[in-house]
This record gives sequence, C-alpha cells and structure tokens, in this order.
Amino acid sequence: MLKHRGFPGRLPGSDFQFTIRRANKKGATPLVRRERYRDRKPADRRADTAFLAALIEHFGEEPFERGNLDAGRLSWLIGREVVAVGKLDPTDYGQLLRVDLKRAEAAFPELFAKDAPEFDWEDDGDWDEDWEEEGDPDDEDDRR
Repeated sequence: MLKHRGFPGRLPGSDFQFTIRRANKKGATPLVRRERYRDRKPADRRADTAFLAALIEHFGEEPFERGNLDAGRLSWLIGREVVAVGKLDPTDYGQLLRVDLKRAEAAFPELFAKDAPEFDWEDDGDWDEDWEEEGDPDDEDDRR
C-alpha cells in the first residue's frame, strides 16, 4: 500500500481521519458511494470540503493511487468529485483515482472562491511523521 507522504492525516482540530497507518490484513475496505443529504452535520460537510481541498492541493487533476487514503472519507466523494481512472476496483489499494475539478467546483464552490477557506495542515499533530520515525512493527517498509 502506497503511503502518501505529506498528505494531511486528519482534519486539524478534529477526529476526522484522512489517511490510514497500515493496510488491512483482510484486504482494503471497499469504496462505496455514500449519499450526501442536505441535513448532514456542518462538521461532516467541513471534513468533506477539507479532504477535497487536500486532494486538489496534493494531486491537482493528476491521477493518484488510492494507497493509504481513508476509504470512508473517499466514499463521500467517489463517483462524483473523485472518479476512477479506468474500471473501479473498490477493494484495491492500487486503484488509480483523479479529482474531477469541474464537478468539484460545482459541488464545493467555496473551495474555488476568492475567499476560499484555508486549512492549517501543519496543525494536525504530525502523528504520521512521528509514527514513521518510531517504526511500525507491522510495516513491511520498516523491516527492510
């Protein structure tokens, strides 16, 4: 499983997770398109906005591998703002995805406005960098 270095691990100041630390031994959690109803909590909507902003900032329109991106968070965007490159295999960590900027702008116009919200990604506690320095006994990359 590819680990996206430099990608925020979570929404700063919250428990909304953006990445996972290690691959699931039973296989990747399937990506399932989730409906976003109008009555969703503002915190959930903010997490979607921040995650999409991080995807755009990190990858732009270029294809990227699913890797360690959180399946739950991706499931709120998959099939709309985030689309599969080729046929979607919902349980493949190696699945290529890309951000559809036209759909993203239509669904999240605040991200493309002049006064777009800014996220302080440095405030995420750097838990993933600290974890990597200590070494994860379950991480094959650390055993080499």
